[in-house]
Amino acid sequence: MPKEYRATGINLKGIPLGENDRLLTILTKEHGLIKAVAAGARKHRSAMAGRSGLFVVNDLQISVGRSMDRIKNAEVLQSFVGLGKTLAKLTAAQYLSELTLMQALSAQPQEELFLILLEHLERIQNADNQHVLAHLTHGTYHLLAIAGFAPQVHNCCISQIPVVARRETPKWKAGFSIVGGGVIDLDHDLPKDGNPNGDLNAAIGGESMQNAVYNRISHYLTATELLAIQELAQTDLADNILCASINDWLTVERLLRSYAQYHFDRPIQSSALIDNCFFNI
Repeated sequence: MPKEYRATGINLKGIPLGENDRLLTILTKEHGLIKAVAAGARKHRSAMAGRSGLFVVNDLQISVGRSMDRIKNAEVLQSFVGLGKTLAKLTAAQYLSELTLMQALSAQPQEELFLILLEHLERIQNADNQHVLAHLTHGTYHLLAIAGFAPQVHNCCISQIPVVARRETPKWKAGFSIVGGGVIDLDHDLPKDGNPNGDLNAAIGGESMQNAVYNRISHYLTATELLAIQELAQTDLADNILCASINDWLTVERLLRSYAQYHFDRPIQSSALIDNCFFNI
């Protein structure tokens, strides 16, 4: 094993170590998740202080230690200083960081995860305050996609029928199932008991069709909310969707939050501030 290695990484977590040091959890492109000591990072006027801050991207030279690796040199490549300008942006960044830590692997390349995280942190940093929640939700969806369990948003997760938002129909709703893995179409007639119907019958194992479908629904979505969640699968958010109301985005964020917590089997601690940050925007 080499005594030193190089990596490009972003600081996602830091805790005090001893009197002057800081132990960093870093997502790197080349080696995945690592932990390394930033010696002297807590000293007054230490050059390492700024380089060991959260969401700082460094070109790192790291020495391998017996118990802990140590940062021998760090050169700043990118610093997301704008994330600290508002509580909403900082909370959104911490939320995405927490989701990243839930899925990041050690001792293997994590370039795709690294680049997706940086892309969405930059979007949050540059966003107008009223659009931060939309960009957070977009980033959440893309992180779920990398993990391999993004929800199915265009076709019904039970029947595979395309689900089309009907904005012209008052009180129109679509369903969403966390357990089922996506949106549920409510527009088409459901098969009656005892009348087998291909995919639906197979999908829910011959139970009472009407009850089985509705028992899977954990959330209901308006047409605007459905359009918003369907847009999340795109690389960029369309302007008309980005400008949906904060209430619509809060609904979609809470849905994806519940979905992520179900699949990761742990709470997203930083989500506790979301409602407070965005409710009055």
